[in-house]
Amino acid sequence: MANLLINNKRKRKYPIPGFRLTLGFTLIYLSLIVLIPLSMIFLNSFSNGLDGFWKVVTERRVLASYKLSFTTAFTAAFINACFGLLIAWVLTRYQFPGKKIIDGLVDLPFALPTAVAGITLTTLYSTNGWIGQFFNFKIAFTPVGIIIALVFIGLPFVVRMVQPVLENMDAEVEEASAALGADKFQTFFRVILPELIPAIVTGFALSFARALGEYGSVVFIAGNMPFKTEISPLIIMTKLEQYDYKGATAVAAGMLIITFIIMFFINFIQWWSNRKYLSR
Repeated sequence: MANLLINNKRKRKYPIPGFRLTLGFTLIYLSLIVLIPLSMIFLNSFSNGLDGFWKVVTERRVLASYKLSFTTAFTAAFINACFGLLIAWVLTRYQFPGKKIIDGLVDLPFALPTAVAGITLTTLYSTNGWIGQFFNFKIAFTPVGIIIALVFIGLPFVVRMVQPVLENMDAEVEEASAALGADKFQTFFRVILPELIPAIVTGFALSFARALGEYGSVVFIAGNMPFKTEISPLIIMTKLEQYDYKGATAVAAGMLIITFIIMFFINFIQWWSNRKYLSR
C-alpha cells in the first residue's frame, strides 16, 4: 500500500507525459544551439587574459559604437512600442477596405532580405532621394537614418505581440467601464492599457534585441563613419576581415554582457507588471 502511494505521488509530480525525456532533449538542444556557441565566444575573448579583453572593449572607437548601437536600438524600440500599439489597435478594432493587405505588409520586414531593405532605405532617404530631398537636414548616413532602419525591421514584433491580446480582450469589461461613467480615454488608460503592458514590454524587448544585432539594413544607410555612424556589428565584421578573431569576439562578448543586463531589467519589469496585474 505504501509503495502504491509513493508511485502515485511520483506520477502526480510530473503530470506531463515524458517530462524527463523532453526536458533532457530541451537542455541538449539549447546547449548545442545556444550555450556552447556562446561559451566559445567568451573562451576566445578571454584567451588573451582579462587585460587583453578590457583593452579591446574600452577602445574609443568600440565605446563609440556601443553608445550608438544601444542608443539607436533603444530609440527605435520605443518608437515601435508606441506606433506598433497604434497599428495593432487599428487592425483589431476597425474594418476598412484593404485591411488584410495592410495586415500582411506588417510582416514584410521578416521576409525582405535586410540588405535589400538597407539599399532601399538609403535610396529613399539620401539627399537626392524620393523622401530625403524634402528635408533640410540629412537623414541617410546619420543616426537618424539608423533609427529609421531599425524601426523598419523591429515594428512587426510589437504589432504581433499586442494584436492577439487586443483580439482576445473581453468587450464586456469596456462596456462596464462605459456604464460606470468613464469616457474613452479613461477606459483606455485605466482598463485596456494595463492589460496590454506585458505584451508591449515583450514586443519592446524583442524589437530592441533584434535592433542590436542588425547589420544588413543598417550598414548601407549608416555611412559607417568612425565615432559618428559606426555600429558595433560593423566593427565586428571589420575585425573579422582583418583576421582579428579575438578582437571580434571580445567586442561581441562586450555587447552580449551589456545586452544581458539590459534584457534582465526588461524581463524584471515585465514580471513585475504581470504580477501587479494578476494581483488586482
